[in-house]
Amino acid sequence: MVGKVFLRLWSSAMLIRRIQPSDNLEVASIIRTVMTEFGAVGAGFSIEDAEVDCMYESYTEPRTRFYVLDNKRALLGCGGIAPLAGGDPETCELKKMYFQPAARGQGYGRLLVETLLQDACRLGFRKVYIETLQSMVAANLLYQKLGFERLDRGLGNTGHCGCDTFYAMELPPVELDPSLLV
Repeated sequence: MVGKVFLRLWSSAMLIRRIQPSDNLEVASIIRTVMTEFGAVGAGFSIEDAEVDCMYESYTEPRTRFYVLDNKRALLGCGGIAPLAGGDPETCELKKMYFQPAARGQGYGRLLVETLLQDACRLGFRKVYIETLQSMVAANLLYQKLGFERLDRGLGNTGHCGCDTFYAMELPPVELDPSLLV
């Protein structure tokens, strides 16, 4: 741990770290590029969320985490967790999990999701919820391999009526780490 920025090395050239204020522009670009690639544009998709342009600021609240995949030249992916809007307070949402094509299929998505699941447990969440698109085939396969169960309908009040695929996973109870709650 360096200050409050978490680092998880994948290799000497790639790391997963907490988002920093200087990452906002690049993270917004990743989100918009990937969502456009999959046709997830317009009302009902997270590309329209106000937080897209200020992800660092949006994830400074208690019980939130947001990470970026950094190869020291550019950011190649991102993802986070936050309490599920309009949902059970013990449920968090896996949010804004997007990777540039150069970072796909190499295990980074799995590593980031596993990191976020560990954080969710330590932050006191008992369930993780995900909204996605059926057309994001690799993401769906990853969530299924990690043990997420498909739901018939969405949870909470995310405003993402454009999503057509929903998953949830029960988390094992763990002792809360009070230092993570800030």
